[in-house]
Amino acid sequence: MQERVFENSFPVCYNFIKFTKEKGGTVSRRIIFATGNQGKIREIKMILADLDVEVLSLKEAGIEADIVEDGATFKENAVIKAKTIMEMTGDIVLADDSGLEIDYLNKEPGIYSARYMGEDTSYDIKNNNLIGRLNGVPDEERTARFVCVIAAAFPNGDILTTKGTIEGIIGYEIKGSNGFGYDPIFYLPQYQCTTAELDMELKNELSHRGKALRAMKEQLKNKF
Repeated sequence: MQERVFENSFPVCYNFIKFTKEKGGTVSRRIIFATGNQGKIREIKMILADLDVEVLSLKEAGIEADIVEDGATFKENAVIKAKTIMEMTGDIVLADDSGLEIDYLNKEPGIYSARYMGEDTSYDIKNNNLIGRLNGVPDEERTARFVCVIAAAFPNGDILTTKGTIEGIIGYEIKGSNGFGYDPIFYLPQYQCTTAELDMELKNELSHRGKALRAMKEQLKNKF
């Protein structure tokens, strides 16, 4: 297996693209993004819209999978997800693993961000818990970042990964409705708002996922 890692963007060539024949001899091109998160898939489709390829969520592709994310890093978990779905479908599959690292809390919740306090726990509860754990902590010690690693798994065995981050601090209250997850408590001092208060275009430009996904798009777009 050949693996190449990219932070932001560097040139790479892959000569493998899966084409699916449709009626009339036309060719459709698709990528499966291994997520069931509707907020996430909206961001992904916006960023990949000019790639001229169909992007499907797991649900849209009719796939049900219970993937054990037992990696020790964001990268390992992203690769696990992408490879698992690729082996099930034979498609090119993208997957991400992302999370929130809070320096004061020794980078918690980190790779356990989605599972923090339990997968079925609402993010209102999770966000309020983190705000409570930082009670009395001053701005300069509330530093945090969102991290995203995106992996692409190809049926020929190649693996490609890209990484994006965004720096900020943990706010003092939940604010905003334009994001999901921990967005309402992730405050950007330079914009004086949380990432959940940004409009979607600016959020996609600044976000960890947006950065990683645009880097991945650069590696893929010449192949479609």
